[in-house]
Amino acid sequence: MKVSYKKLWVMLAEREMSKQEFRERLQIASGTMTKLNKGQEVSMSVILRICEYFDCNIGDVCDAVKAE
Repeated sequence: MKVSYKKLWVMLAEREMSKQEFRERLQIASGTMTKLNKGQEVSMSVILRICEYFDCNIGDVCDAVKAE
């Protein structure tokens, strides 16, 4: 299984928020942002911070998908 953050990127687009603005507002480290962009696992605390900011659930931000 791997993580997909496609829902997060769609949410940013719907809110007309750039990835840079997102990173700055949530104070996400550049290394963590790189992991998000590459679809790699990030800490649960980061996911929860994103959920709190957008007032949503984890499933609204990411999905677990089968690796090909």
